[in-house]
Amino acid sequence: MIKQDRYHLFDKRADHFDLSVAASKHTFPFAGYQQVLDEIVAQADVRTGMQILDLGIGTGNLARRFVELGAKVWGIDFSSEMMIRAQRKLPQAEFVQADLLGKWPSELNRRFNRIVSAYVFHEFDLPTKIDLLRRLAFNHLSANGSIVIGDIAFATTKNRNQARKKWQTLWDEKEYYWVADETVTVCKKTGLRVGYQQISICAGVFLFKPIK
Repeated sequence: MIKQDRYHLFDKRADHFDLSVAASKHTFPFAGYQQVLDEIVAQADVRTGMQILDLGIGTGNLARRFVELGAKVWGIDFSSEMMIRAQRKLPQAEFVQADLLGKWPSELNRRFNRIVSAYVFHEFDLPTKIDLLRRLAFNHLSANGSIVIGDIAFATTKNRNQARKKWQTLWDEKEYYWVADETVTVCKKTGLRVGYQQISICAGVFLFKPIK
């Protein structure tokens, strides 16, 4: 389960999240934010009528892109304050308040053509990331579906260590930023095929598919 202090943190961030993203669009942690969302959409390759699940929908910035493409979007988030703002932007979407790591409500006992997420998974350590990805891939993904995740990420451990030193005043030691090469190595052992593209100095996009 997500720690209680993180619930309060994201509720407090809801009012100024979009402004914070805009203010740090050239530096850590949101450098390349819009490009990351664009790349998630491109790799998802969504067509009209597809069922999309957005994990940690936040204020709805990613989900809005899929709604505009004619997809049916479901959004899950643990922060009621974030979802209030997303609902204002996207009244046509379906919203479910739940912890990604907890038991999901019955309305999410279905399969989706695409599962997407932006700037959420860095809340989880690598084993937790992989466990959640496997659960999504094998229990909630339609045949020929894919999972596309954009997040704070680095190609190698060396890159991440360099970034930590560079942005030490902004670095959150309670968060677990992705390292692409270690993620690929672990995924190969757990039935997931993964591709990765670095988008900015501190963010990238992963594409996951079950190995058939």
